[in-house]
Amino acid sequence: MSISAPPSFRVAEYRLRNMWKWRNAIIAFGLGNPVLYLVSIGLGVGTLINANSPDGVEGVPYLVFLAPALLAIAAIQAGQDEVAFPTLSGFIWQRLFVGMRATSLTGGQIADGVLLAAFVRILFTTLTYWLVLWLFGAVDAGSALPLITVSTFAGLCWGGLTLALTARVTDEGGYIALMWRLVIMPMFLFSGTFYPLTNLPIALQWIGWISPLWHATELGRWLSYGAPLPVWQATISIGYLAALGLAGLLLGRRFFEGRLTT
Repeated sequence: MSISAPPSFRVAEYRLRNMWKWRNAIIAFGLGNPVLYLVSIGLGVGTLINANSPDGVEGVPYLVFLAPALLAIAAIQAGQDEVAFPTLSGFIWQRLFVGMRATSLTGGQIADGVLLAAFVRILFTTLTYWLVLWLFGAVDAGSALPLITVSTFAGLCWGGLTLALTARVTDEGGYIALMWRLVIMPMFLFSGTFYPLTNLPIALQWIGWISPLWHATELGRWLSYGAPLPVWQATISIGYLAALGLAGLLLGRRFFEGRLTT
């Protein structure tokens, strides 16, 4: 990369070069994960649902209903993984960020670089996942740009929030496992992923309302097959995701800077 490139780009370049070492695992996960979900849930469970409900779900086959949610959760998971692990490594496991901060790089620039590299991973994941969905007939070619854009946006916003949360971790102590069990899994199960959120008791629907996955899924269904979505709700969903990501990035930059200058 050119010496005149922004400092955060140099951090991102380092992360991407490191990511390249794991390209086989990233590609295998990017292809294998959607195939397993589509075969087991989309086709397996979907066949039963379609057989008992001629109109499918929301007037479309179950696989079509499921596809935007699977794409969104894949982007969110990629964003979390590609932010959380490098941040823990940089602060705790290998303390690489300390060495970076000893140069002209600021804590904020390091944080920006980590998120920029995560963006590349998120985009690759959503492109790969969308291609598999298309091959299975779950989405049509015209949905590529809106679905990939919405899912990548959601993954990046969640990555920003994860950046801030992980920057405060001083002892890993099961942090990753807790995030998966207490955040990602409830988000996956209670965000209208497998059925409309209104099918849940009202006492549980609030989980979806605060979940970035639900907002991304609702936008994706609206853009991919025209699911009903009022303009005000679409605006709130976009604003909510943007607010999460921006707040996460600003706090993350602040936490990085504070932690690397003490």
